[in-house]
Amino acid sequence: MDGEQCGRGGDRPRWRRHGPSWWRGADGDVRGARWPWPSTLFLTFFVLGGSNYAAHQQVGERAGLDLFARALLVAGCGLLLWRHRQPVLVAFGTAAAAMLYLGAGYPYGPVFLTVALACFSAVVAGHRRAAWSALGMLWAGHVLVAHWLYRWLPPSGDSAAPWGQEGVIAAWVVAIVAVSELARTRREQWAGERAERARAAQRRADAERLRIARELHDVLAHSISVINVQAGVGLALLDTDPDQARTALTTIKAASKEALGEVRQVLDTLRTPGDAPRAPAPGLDRLPELVSQAAGAGLTVEVAGAAPTLPPGADLAAFRIVQEALTNVVRHSGSRHARVRLDHDADALRLRIDDDGPATGADAGGSGNGLAGMRERAAALGGTIEAGPRPEGGFRVLAVLPLKVKAKEDDR
Repeated sequence: MDGEQCGRGGDRPRWRRHGPSWWRGADGDVRGARWPWPSTLFLTFFVLGGSNYAAHQQVGERAGLDLFARALLVAGCGLLLWRHRQPVLVAFGTAAAAMLYLGAGYPYGPVFLTVALACFSAVVAGHRRAAWSALGMLWAGHVLVAHWLYRWLPPSGDSAAPWGQEGVIAAWVVAIVAVSELARTRREQWAGERAERARAAQRRADAERLRIARELHDVLAHSISVINVQAGVGLALLDTDPDQARTALTTIKAASKEALGEVRQVLDTLRTPGDAPRAPAPGLDRLPELVSQAAGAGLTVEVAGAAPTLPPGADLAAFRIVQEALTNVVRHSGSRHARVRLDHDADALRLRIDDDGPATGADAGGSGNGLAGMRERAAALGGTIEAGPRPEGGFRVLAVLPLKVKAKEDDR
């Protein structure tokens, strides 16, 4: 697909280029550009053949082609080999070669093609003034030769050129400039589109990386908190109450198994992007299971209210917010009692998680990462999170999630 990243793993991303190889922007790799041998050779043969034909048609009017004339034609065409590397030099060089050719009285013909191609390449490369100056120099030189210097230049007995001919030449100059400017504009559009695709891909990668970080944090923080509490219980009761210690170990085993399963599911999305997940994402239908796990960690949770039918993204976000809030109660609150209340109307779901405190450390209510993750989840759905101490003591997390999540357009 256009604009997709071609590299994998640790390789540097490579973005597919669009358009012909000579559409190079200012940031293009000029040093690695190929020499345009085929087009230059073709144009050289065409110019030599066309000029030879023109000389036969203008016998008696212009000077015949000699070795110097052919050298000028070959030199003008040969300069085109550098049109990608030195566009300004090539534009002025071809214009000078054409001016010498015309000043020497040689026949009119396809000699102007070299100047046209050189100025076209200069404009596309961003050297507009140089290209216009080269064309202006050639046209001014032709006016001087055709209307003033012709008396002292070959061929002998030549007369002034009609002024109408200058209008034709000026029209060709305008046409060359117009086509070159159109090509330059299109090149810049392609470069802008390519840069926008790269930025969009980077935004998608950043969003996916942030999503995975939130998932891993929520899964591991909750499960490890349960494991830590139960491990402490097991160690304390190992000698005095082996049955209770066995229960704690059983809870540790179940929590670690669940954490491994969820971590494996997150990692599977990295290994095989685009594949359907092997297990459905958790939602508020697993709230009783979450309450049971909290009870295993010594936290009593009261649940009030019922959850409505939610979109999958909102359902996962609501579950993770409750999970992180309860994890923070286990880790940072001295209270062993928490309350979860679910309210909803036609527009939004409101989740409120309260505990009675007091805080057992500096990170009352949770560390910055957990609260930041909750806020990011809610903001991604167009919702809000409020978290802070309650006036009557303890801590409160209040989340408002819209029931109708507006689908975001993909970055293109």
